[in-house]
Parts: sequence; C-alpha cells; structure tokens
Amino acid sequence: MRRNPLILVIGIVLVIIFGLLLFTFQVRKTEVVLVTTFGKPKKPITEPGIYLRWPWGIQMVHRFDQRVQNFEDQLTQGLTRDGKNLLASVYVGWKISDPSQFFAKFGGGDAIPEAETHLRQVLGGAKSAIVGKHPLTDFVSATDQGTNYLSIESEILAAVQSQVKASGYGLDIKFLGIKRLAIPEQVTQQVFDEMSKERQVLVKASEAEGDAEASKIKSQAERAAAEMLAKAEGKATEIRGEAQAEAAKYLPIFRRDPELASLIFRLNALEGTLKDRSILIFDRRTPPFDLFRENFSTMGAATNRDGKASAGGK
Repeated sequence: MRRNPLILVIGIVLVIIFGLLLFTFQVRKTEVVLVTTFGKPKKPITEPGIYLRWPWGIQMVHRFDQRVQNFEDQLTQGLTRDGKNLLASVYVGWKISDPSQFFAKFGGGDAIPEAETHLRQVLGGAKSAIVGKHPLTDFVSATDQGTNYLSIESEILAAVQSQVKASGYGLDIKFLGIKRLAIPEQVTQQVFDEMSKERQVLVKASEAEGDAEASKIKSQAERAAAEMLAKAEGKATEIRGEAQAEAAKYLPIFRRDPELASLIFRLNALEGTLKDRSILIFDRRTPPFDLFRENFSTMGAATNRDGKASAGGK
C-alpha cells in the first residue's frame, strides 16, 4: 500500500513528460522549424523557444540548420576564351532563406545533401560559362595586374545566384571564391613560354624607361654644369677686370722706379711663401729666392767719412 502513492506520482510524471513530447516541440537558436499540418506547411518558426503542436500524424516538425553551409566543388576542366584548357574549383557558402520553398523542393530528412547536389550542378554550369568568357591570362599571368580573380568570382557568384533564384530553391548564396587553379600537363610548357614572353616585354619596357630617365638626368646635369661654368667664367672675367683696373692705378708709380717695383713684387711673393713657417728647399737663382744671393748694398749708395760713395762687400 505504501508503494501506491510513489507509483502514482511516477505515472503522473511520465504522463506529463509524454504529453510534453507529444504536444510540444523546441526550436533551437541554430535552426529553423517548419510545421506541416496534414502535409501542408505553415509559417516557419525561427525564434528559439518551446511551442505547442498537434500529435504526430496531424502535425509534423521539420528542422533545418539555419547556419551558413559551405562546400567545395571538384576540380573540373574547362576551355578559356582563347581555347586553353584550365582546371578550376570554387568554394561556396549558402544559407536557407525560405524554409517553405526549401522544403517543397528538397523535403525533409537529407534535404541539405540533396540541396548541395543541385547546387553543384548549377555551379558547374555557371563556372564553365564564365571561364569560357575570359582568356587564360586573366587567370594565370606574369604581370602584376594581369589576373582578374575578383571580377571572375563576382561573375560566377551573380550567375549562380540568378539560377538559384529562378529555380526556387529557397536558398541564398552568401559567398563564392576560386579555391584552386591548375593547368593540364600538355599545355604547361606553352603557358610558361607565354609567361616568359610577358616578362621579357616588362623587362624591355623597364629598360627603356630607365634609359629615358638616365638621358633626362644626364641632360639636366650637363645643362646645370654649363650654367655653372658660364657663371664662373663671367665672375672670373669680372675679377680679372677689377684686378687690372686696380693694377693700372699703381702702374705709373712702378714705371718711375722699375727696380723698386721688382723688389716689392719679389718680397711679397717671398712673404706669401714663408707665412706658414715652411721649410723650403729652393734654387737661389729662381725668383723670388734670388733675393738671398743678391748684394743688398748695391741697391743704394753709402757715404764714407771722406764723402765718397763705396759699394758694400759680399
């Protein structure tokens, strides 16, 4: 008799739990739920929480992950606009935008793998079409600005979004990008040759630009040097003219006594030579050092006691 209340309580709890499982369902933050009544979908539920429902058989709950899904397609071969074979693969990120359309197109259960299968087909066609619009140099180029990845990715993305919207998949393509590029072995050497030619063109262009810049700098330097020489020559001519004018003032004085003038010039030259306390080794016969061997007494007259002039000794 003592066990009857405990059994009763347990039974009531089990009934409550079974009732909750039968008449309620939970929506998580990472999912969107679509409830169908007798197979007809109702408004999708995106807010997390606990919701009421009719028992199984009347209403069915279909759960879909509302996070961004991503996958990478296979490396497939296509022809570029200039007839070159190119292997390319892209990655795609997508998300369920309309659960009702998505359920009507792919159903429940394995809906996401089924949707990715259809997306791969759409992606393959769009990728081949866009690759065929561009030459190989837009994908593989030796120049710094030769490749055009961003534009090509945008074109593929726009093409896939347009087809997905037209097909009514209930999907939204969030992002798309080129994952890998490869060149078939039979065209690898040809591509390398073309890249080498492009590099040679760049080298020649750089050399021509360098030569032009060097010629410009050289001409500017020569012009500046010529201007400096012209200014220096003009200044030298001006200085020489001033010196000649200054010397012309003293020319009449020097003409009165040429020997005195010569002596003054030699003394000035000797003074300029010895002003730095230099040690000189010279030939006394070379002016102005010949002053050391001349008899200075011969330059003037000396008067003796008798009033007669006499020359100084050596």
